[in-house]
Amino acid sequence: MKKSNKILLVIVVLVVLVCMGGCNAYNGMVGNQEAATTALANVEATYQRRADLIPNLAKTVQAYAKHERETMEEVVKARAAASQVKLDADNLTPEKMKAFQEAQGQLSQALGKLMVVVEKYPDLKASENFRSLQVQLEGTENRINEARQKYNDAVQTYNKDVRKFPNVIFAGMFGFEKMEKFEAATGAEKAPELNFD
Repeated sequence: MKKSNKILLVIVVLVVLVCMGGCNAYNGMVGNQEAATTALANVEATYQRRADLIPNLAKTVQAYAKHERETMEEVVKARAAASQVKLDADNLTPEKMKAFQEAQGQLSQALGKLMVVVEKYPDLKASENFRSLQVQLEGTENRINEARQKYNDAVQTYNKDVRKFPNVIFAGMFGFEKMEKFEAATGAEKAPELNFD
């Protein structure tokens, strides 16, 4: 075998190995990206479940607490604002993630105020319909937390894959970018003050 043929064979083998490595890297990043975007869709679905429970909760509370118009309006307004902010996995910027989290946080605060109002109405708390809705809402809040954790885990796996060498080279070539995670709400590091007066 001539020296030029050996060199050509070595070059062909190297090109084949680089192509195979690139294919494996690409397929791995696609799989991890799909897992992260599916987890993001699951987060949005759980937030939507919470939003869907609010009209029934509001109607039930309104039937008992007619004088709490301001609190009810705040809940309805926060729900509308939270429903307007959508996440797009293909264009998930830190600003969009922050806006989504803030809107959902405002809805959580409004629901928290509503639950405080409920304490003033023993008949409402005793209502079977309200208790059922409250249990569903509590379960949904737990689902939201779990879905956010699963999303963050999937994003961590994806981000590590995109940043590893040699994947980082192929990620740059094929447009795979680091994804944003959900963060704790502002002020979440402080324990709430309890007042039992």
